[in-house]
Amino acid sequence: MTELDGPRELHGRSLALVFSGLMLVMLMAALDSTIVATALPTIAGDLGGLNHISWVTTAYLLAQTVVTPLYGKLGDQFGRRIVLQVGLVIFLIGSALCGISHTFPELIAFRALQGLGGGGLMVSAQAAIGDVVPPRQRGRYQGLFGAVFGFATVIGPLLGGTLTTNLSWRWIFYINVPIGILALVVLAATFPKVATRTHHRIDYLGTGLLALALASLVLMVSLAGTTYPWASTQVVGLGAVSLVALGAFLLAERRAAEPVLPLPLLRNQVFVTAGIVAVLLGFAMFGTITFIPLYFQVVKGASPTGSGLDLLPLMAGLLVTSIVGGQIVSHTGKYRAFPIVGTAIMTIGLFLLSNLSPHTSTLEAAGYLFVTGFGIGLVMQVLVVAVQNAVGYQELGVATSGNTLFRNIGSSVGTAIVGTIFATELASHLRADFPHASSAQLNTSHFSATTLAKLPPAIHETYLAAYANSLDTAFKVAGLVSIAAFIASWFIKQLPMRETLTTEDLGGAFGAPRSGDSLSEILRALSVLVGRQQMRQWLERVASDAGMDLPIADGWVLVQLRRDPSVGLTSLATSQKIPLAALDGAVADLVERGLLAPVEPQALAAGTGPADPAGEGTGLTDAAEAVAPLPAYSLSPSGALVADQLIDAVRTRLNGLLQGWSPEQYPELVRLLDQFASDIVPGTHAMAGVPVGGGAPLVGP
Repeated sequence: MTELDGPRELHGRSLALVFSGLMLVMLMAALDSTIVATALPTIAGDLGGLNHISWVTTAYLLAQTVVTPLYGKLGDQFGRRIVLQVGLVIFLIGSALCGISHTFPELIAFRALQGLGGGGLMVSAQAAIGDVVPPRQRGRYQGLFGAVFGFATVIGPLLGGTLTTNLSWRWIFYINVPIGILALVVLAATFPKVATRTHHRIDYLGTGLLALALASLVLMVSLAGTTYPWASTQVVGLGAVSLVALGAFLLAERRAAEPVLPLPLLRNQVFVTAGIVAVLLGFAMFGTITFIPLYFQVVKGASPTGSGLDLLPLMAGLLVTSIVGGQIVSHTGKYRAFPIVGTAIMTIGLFLLSNLSPHTSTLEAAGYLFVTGFGIGLVMQVLVVAVQNAVGYQELGVATSGNTLFRNIGSSVGTAIVGTIFATELASHLRADFPHASSAQLNTSHFSATTLAKLPPAIHETYLAAYANSLDTAFKVAGLVSIAAFIASWFIKQLPMRETLTTEDLGGAFGAPRSGDSLSEILRALSVLVGRQQMRQWLERVASDAGMDLPIADGWVLVQLRRDPSVGLTSLATSQKIPLAALDGAVADLVERGLLAPVEPQALAAGTGPADPAGEGTGLTDAAEAVAPLPAYSLSPSGALVADQLIDAVRTRLNGLLQGWSPEQYPELVRLLDQFASDIVPGTHAMAGVPVGGGAPLVGP
């Protein structure tokens, strides 16, 4: 059973309430990926732990990454509502505990707990669209989710800085609690229970081994050279655990019925190459977002809010090229040049950032950040498209989520590595600058911009230079990683692009976690593609395929009556917000063509004809009933045939869009196309501004 078998569609106020709750959920989970960036220097000064400052971000990203594959399948198996509620409760508990943390290790642990809930929020919220929204409308709602995710990622650093400056860094976590409780209440009261379930054999072993491998790797690179020497037993032991867990993960994936990462995908050259680029891209992006505020606050003396504003050029460059680049790829079908050019520009930007010093002007730093963001945005949009274009239907979902998984792994590991390089370099510079100082005097764990400002001017300048030089080294390493991404991007093949594929919305561009379900990806692609086209154009093509000379409004009425012969035309006009006069014209034309026939009153009384809203159970308001209702009509045999031809033409056209995925071989795709074919034409689009009653035909002169 799949979600196609029984989602309960919501409309009007009910849908608005449910969707508002889901958007709140998405907003919170997305914000917490970046909201801490501008608060990190303040947190480090308050709780200590500057040497491991990156862990506040890494713990959240890492936990979110490893649980994402689980939540999608748990939602299918146990119901989206309960899984979403559990994820939200875990997230809120983690948020509250983060806010009351008294030590740096406590904060890191609670951030991980928060991430365990956050990963489920994004996946479950996106999947929940299918439970309340019909296929033809999902593209629009998915686009809104994407916009929320992209907006949250961009605005996160600024919001975090504002809360830290005006209230406390603890409020970047506390603010989630009232919003989350509101979302929890709204969803509990309005989100429908869906009876259908999809039973999965969940890969708990693979998920656990992947989590162990990644956590050990991140711990190793975070502790090595700072807390412990590189050759210490602790560091070597963590490295060994990571390797053993990775090997065991690969063995487990060979035997898993539904693996987190199917190993045959590793033989797909495009998937592997795009995955490598995604890892390196995540490294560069989050390494920059996490540590640039440290430069602005400590070296330049900006407030947390000011450092959030200083990050806007990076986000602006990223946003512009994500949108524009995505549109170009969608229209041209050519994607290979974008990661090549993007990684080249990103490399230039990172090496420019490595020149930051205490004397760099704000305008100059903004230019460096814009160049970096400009390059990152060119790459982000196309990696998922390249992967989707290179795999078959069965691998579509897991390949899509796999690419996002790689990007999030790069973000987690990369942030930890950049943090280690910064901490190591800072310690080295300070020892060189103050050779006679004690270890306690050189301990920067509790240093902040406020603490440094109290130092004597000469020492203060030396400290600022040490901070700037340490960050410069970290950005140079990120630049070298970006060069590797540039080299890898040359190996992404340009394959003929499937017509169904479009570049992702902002959520996909910024790496929102995905469930790994192939059917969901197909539905996403179809709904976005159809939603972007003018409905009139779609209907024109459909009628042309069917060889019909029929006005748009006439065809719509035929399809509605074929879908539900009992529907009353007046209630149909009211529910779809169509003027009765427009519908009356279409009906008159169809009667004249012999495609509709009036239903005799005795047939209505006997219950054998369609119920007209003039009778019982119309559901119309008194004002609507005051309008003269249309008589009841039924499809004539020729009308039923024409309606079937229209529906079949829609299905044939949709089938053609999915040709590269052989939809006829998969029962769930056959059901999807059948549902889409009779559900694709919404009345408000079909009737708005369209001539009726013998108006402009769809085809012919």
